[in-house]
Amino acid sequence: SNIPLSEFVVTKLAEPYLGCGRNITTDNFFTSISLAKKLLAKKTTLVGTIRANRKELPKIAKAKKDKMTQFSTKLYRSENCTLTIYKSKPNKKVLLLSTKHKNITIEKNKKLVPETVTYYNSTKYGVDVLDQMARKYSVKASSRRWPLQVFYNILDLAAINAWILYK
Repeated sequence: SNIPLSEFVVTKLAEPYLGCGRNITTDNFFTSISLAKKLLAKKTTLVGTIRANRKELPKIAKAKKDKMTQFSTKLYRSENCTLTIYKSKPNKKVLLLSTKHKNITIEKNKKLVPETVTYYNSTKYGVDVLDQMARKYSVKASSRRWPLQVFYNILDLAAINAWILYK
């Protein structure tokens, strides 16, 4: 069908939980405005990082050079989606799409972190931590044979799952 792979995967995995008022946190590969709208229609919210090169984003989000200062935030809202652009480091912008947060508060601390970033960081553990651990504790060796690469990847994930069960 015409559904992008990333949307198909998320909707298929979340199918038993749709309509229950839950939230789904996604990585930038899976997050899109069309997915957010589809999930919201099924009473499920979405919070996730989004790639700056997505065609549905405003031009200001795609700009490589901008005048944002460190720890500054820009918010864009369309219909039920909120796009948060937060500059955490001099050369790093974080783009977050949320259907959960309508009115976004910003922490009054040194880094002025928006609520969407705080929420994403507290719920991302299934998303980013697995990737980080797989990179850090990998058994992968250089090989040109793809079956061997798949085997190494499965071995990495099995080791991480075993560690989580042990913990």
